[in-house]
Amino acid sequence: MRLISLILLFLLSGTVSAQKVEWYATTQTSPWVKQKVKPERATTAAEIVLDPTQRLQLITGIGGCFNEMGWDALNALSAEDRETVLQAIFGKDGACFDYCRLPMGANDFAMSFYSSADVAGDFNLVNFNIDRDRYILIPYIKAARQINPDLRIWASPWCPPAWMKTNNHYASAVRPSGEKDVNGLLPREAIAEFSTGFRMEEGYLKTYADYFARFIKAYEAEGLPLECIHVQNEPCSNQVFPSCKWRTEDLTFFLGHYLGPTFERENIKTDIYFGTINTSNPDYVRTALRDEQAAKYIKGVGFQWDGKKAIPTIHREYPNLNLMQTETECGNGANSWDYAEYTWNLMKHYFNNGINSYHYWNMILPTPGISPWGWNQNSMVSIDKKQQNVKYNPEFYLMKHLGHFVQTGAYRLETPSDKNMLAFVNPDGTVSVIVANVTDMEETMSLEMGKQKVTLTLPPHSFHTVSWKK
Repeated sequence: MRLISLILLFLLSGTVSAQKVEWYATTQTSPWVKQKVKPERATTAAEIVLDPTQRLQLITGIGGCFNEMGWDALNALSAEDRETVLQAIFGKDGACFDYCRLPMGANDFAMSFYSSADVAGDFNLVNFNIDRDRYILIPYIKAARQINPDLRIWASPWCPPAWMKTNNHYASAVRPSGEKDVNGLLPREAIAEFSTGFRMEEGYLKTYADYFARFIKAYEAEGLPLECIHVQNEPCSNQVFPSCKWRTEDLTFFLGHYLGPTFERENIKTDIYFGTINTSNPDYVRTALRDEQAAKYIKGVGFQWDGKKAIPTIHREYPNLNLMQTETECGNGANSWDYAEYTWNLMKHYFNNGINSYHYWNMILPTPGISPWGWNQNSMVSIDKKQQNVKYNPEFYLMKHLGHFVQTGAYRLETPSDKNMLAFVNPDGTVSVIVANVTDMEETMSLEMGKQKVTLTLPPHSFHTVSWKK
């Protein structure tokens, strides 16, 4: 009788163990399909053995960017359909985004140019306000927080108020003299490489630091505290959209002598990040981190675009520094599977080089996703405003494979460098492995976790997440 009981206990324990493993797969034609998985005892070594004790960097969040054009597209839908899209991005059954970006003033997917202090010469910021944000961005953020109350936000300016710049224009592709081409702006290939586009004078520097402080306090008053700010979006490029180029010496000086001291004086707890850096040259970041006055205020560094080439060096030289991937590269609006695979390779690169948080760019765009300045870009979700149709693009599912299974507070785990995978252990002990097959051939992979082995058959061009739940 006891023998029979032991046999039953063994069989039941095997059944329970099997139920603890989940596997979701996405192909070009069948996204987010739950797969049958049959764990077995690892009597022979698996191809890849996962060790939850071999922990690397802490993960502080996964998300995207709140942009005006996204909220405008959402509002073309019925209330019910709008809720469905927001649930897909922020809900517990969706991508579970919990750490998202906010522009300070206009960015390249704002409906038009603006800032929170558009009255020229207003050095005391008497006319400062976030009225436009209360109408567009704040309702967007609050709608997301209705679904995920734990959603945190961070912010960065694409451009200071235009009157604080040397060319008096939001874009940096306008000649300082005011001379323009027939369209008002210079073509991208003709943008001159001016030096710092900000007016490096005492009054402007002090007022701009106060501008950051006012913005943070205004959002706090709306019940939306900012976890961190980055001093400038892409400070290494002049652009035809809101932008401002800074020499690293000047941005470091502003941060160390004006922005940091202003936050101290105003008792602002929002962290300051040196970002979002878009140059391959690590010296741009080194200059700030080696500056004693600036470095004491810098809590981390954010990278995007060409910054991906600098991050390995900075992570190696400053292994304990907090790092953020601040923006995925945005494609050409085709929202293709090929581009999702490209984004996967970027994702691997950033995580394997120490980033703590990962952020998509346009979560939602209308169809086509053309900015006011003419660039058609990718998005996770596309909305046909006329037909009120919603399409979830391949990058949505890629981000869902990450965000749904990787919690804030997770740690990345060591995995073989030659494998197309990322692995994480969550605060609740769940181990999640994201795997991709980017080839034209079917692949097989065996994974072992806790003496339990699973064998995966990976169709060509597919994304997968396998999760062991405690």
